[in-house]
Amino acid sequence: MTDYAVINPATGEQVKTFPTITDEELAAAIKLAYETHQRWARTTSVEERAKLVRRVGELHSERREELAAITVREMGKPTEQALGEIDFCADIYGYYADNGPDLMKDEPIKLLAGEGSAIIRRSSLGVILGIMPWNFPTYQVARFGGPNMIIGNTVLLKHAPQCPETAAALQAIYLDAGFPEGAYVNIYATNDQIADVIADPRVQGVSVTGSERAGAAVAEIAGRNLKKVVLELGGSDPFILLSTDDLDATVESAVNARLDNAGQSCNAAKRFVVIDELYEPFLEKFTAAMSEWKPGDPAADGTALGPLSSSTAADRLQDQLDRAIKGGAKVVVGEQRDGNFFAPMVLTDVTPDNDAYREELFGPVAVVYKVGSEEEAVKLANDTPFGLGSYLFTTDSEQAERVANEIDAGMVYVNIVGADGAELPFGGVKRSGSGRELGKYGADEFVNKKLIRIG
Repeated sequence: MTDYAVINPATGEQVKTFPTITDEELAAAIKLAYETHQRWARTTSVEERAKLVRRVGELHSERREELAAITVREMGKPTEQALGEIDFCADIYGYYADNGPDLMKDEPIKLLAGEGSAIIRRSSLGVILGIMPWNFPTYQVARFGGPNMIIGNTVLLKHAPQCPETAAALQAIYLDAGFPEGAYVNIYATNDQIADVIADPRVQGVSVTGSERAGAAVAEIAGRNLKKVVLELGGSDPFILLSTDDLDATVESAVNARLDNAGQSCNAAKRFVVIDELYEPFLEKFTAAMSEWKPGDPAADGTALGPLSSSTAADRLQDQLDRAIKGGAKVVVGEQRDGNFFAPMVLTDVTPDNDAYREELFGPVAVVYKVGSEEEAVKLANDTPFGLGSYLFTTDSEQAERVANEIDAGMVYVNIVGADGAELPFGGVKRSGSGRELGKYGADEFVNKKLIRIG
């Protein structure tokens, strides 16, 4: 019996299985990663590692069709979106290859007293464990692996059990790029085995992208073992509409922010908070636009909305919807499910006593709220246990600045969606996690910032 299997969510077909790692194999993997750090990472320059990282990005581009096809099989992402994910990975590796030497350079400190000098010198920590999710199976690895390879850490990578083929393909890319055995090690480990990995004294930190439950479990083990941890967890991002001079364009942005990746994005817009004078026209246009997206075969040309990633994900969303409707939510459009496929759904009348008010709905479901003022919009937007991203649409530049400052989130996008970039830090606050990925801050997490003071 294995936990790792490719099951096509569009058909339910089990395509391939991969054996779970044995305890002996896992011990050997940890030993290899540790020894590789001691022998290789400590003796290579950031410039040398940057060349290898650049080649990883190039191989993503060269193998983009193959990698995208794997993603379609494993989690049902439409082909065009899967190709876009691979292209973004290439950009991320390219960013760290271009900027790695500057990100790792010595940082002088101006002394307040005394003679001599002081610098901060960045160096690797050692073996870092990455626990990756299924929704962006290559992108999530890129934003974890890229900076850590630049830093000189070695990586143990546990992918989601439904993405073992992606995991194997990425392991091959790192080796083919020229990284030595042990620099990047894929492990098909169980949760119990992962607890032992985190506790191992040779492992210096852990980064997890996933659910609140997974993050809490990992953080508890890491805390007991005094390990650095980065958590990128769930989100229920607000899309705040206060004014617009082009409602059709704003609606298009809202739909794209909700339905990309079948709504299975932690930083997707999920709660649409609309000022009262725009509420009715927005709801009418938004509902019509959402209805135009039809679920289809993710491997077919032109499909924009695929299935949810698995029967487990589909059943979880269905349970949430059933409870939301029982709790008084009104279904404006939707309710159609066919296996793992969901038609887009729009809910209104979700009150604070409804479970859906506080839960993250991980699928093509939008909740629309009406507010009477800027202050009410901010209050509602912040009334969530999450604090990952947020979207704000307004024609008033002063209001944009004011509201952006008041939103409790790690990211605020004003009058724009889909604007993630390799250079832009990604991360949240509250139950959305801690730490940052991407940009210079992503290369500053698992680093020894060593003070060198010379008299």
